[in-house]
Amino acid sequence: MSRFWSPVVQTLTPYVPGEQPQMQRLVKLNTNESPYGPSPKVLAAINSQTNDDLRLYPDPEGAALKQAIAKLHGLNPNQVFLGNGSDEVLAHVFVGLLKQNKPVHFPDITYSFYPVYCKLFGIEYQTIPLGNDFEINTSDFSKPNGGVIFPNPNAPTGRSITRSEIEKLLAKNKDSVVVIDEAYVDYGTESCIPLLRGISCPENLLVVHTLSKSRALAGLRVGFALGHPTLIEGLERVKNSFNSYPLGRLAQAGAIAAIEDQAHLEATSAKVIQTRTKLVEQLHALGFDTLPSTANFIFTRHPKHSGAKMYQALRDRGIIVRHFKSARIEEFLRITIGTDEQSGELIAALKEILS
Repeated sequence: MSRFWSPVVQTLTPYVPGEQPQMQRLVKLNTNESPYGPSPKVLAAINSQTNDDLRLYPDPEGAALKQAIAKLHGLNPNQVFLGNGSDEVLAHVFVGLLKQNKPVHFPDITYSFYPVYCKLFGIEYQTIPLGNDFEINTSDFSKPNGGVIFPNPNAPTGRSITRSEIEKLLAKNKDSVVVIDEAYVDYGTESCIPLLRGISCPENLLVVHTLSKSRALAGLRVGFALGHPTLIEGLERVKNSFNSYPLGRLAQAGAIAAIEDQAHLEATSAKVIQTRTKLVEQLHALGFDTLPSTANFIFTRHPKHSGAKMYQALRDRGIIVRHFKSARIEEFLRITIGTDEQSGELIAALKEILS
């Protein structure tokens, strides 16, 4: 601690990202990265930009990337906001849209960056308890608020709700923004993006996406938000008051190629879904209780074994998963869906631990 810290720094409890261990042999199933590489077209596009133009600033508006995203989703470019990963996008969302006179609402078990942002930016918040089966009940988000935000599917539970449920949520919150964080939507969740098309686009719906998961670009740091042009205009004002050049030339080129290669996205997502189905069945045979998941991870527990001890036993065998010490979920493990081979190593290790 330094005497030069501002008062707000002393009150912060920073977000703790998933561990990136430096071990020689490792089955890494803790940070929800794609087990498959990005599209070869992405690598070619990035390579094409490694020239003398790197001395020049990138397009601060990311116009070509906005156009590609808008075209893919049937929207207009003025409905697209870009950021250096979805975490930066979310930071601008909290400042630009959720810092209101009433508390922002989000689930008690959800992405743990949300309360961090609230404390960093001085935003009042209230958590809404998930149901007994860790489901989101949109009827619980009907109290007056300064905004509602949650991932769909939720993290770390993996559970999702339908688009029609979110439409009901929008109808109940006409005076505040509803932010749906769709980081894992490509693994079987119904997206809210279709609601944003045409003249019926709700003024209070914002949908956030990342290229870090299904498009296998966690190392490139590209995220975006989609919504009504007036919401996007507010986010642009925040961005240009903080960093006018959030995405470099390499990031923009790679992101455009990723957005345009839908075939690669669909093929790799299908592999993850297939592996997820098989892994859940294998865990069930070992006595695990696993929540329904439409994400590239599962949330599971064994009724006879401590989650913390199970986590450590796997780690001792070179398999890294995620364990949370929070109330209600301390017995669960969050396991990223890897390749079939990685799942096989996980199951073999669990059989050894349980024997």
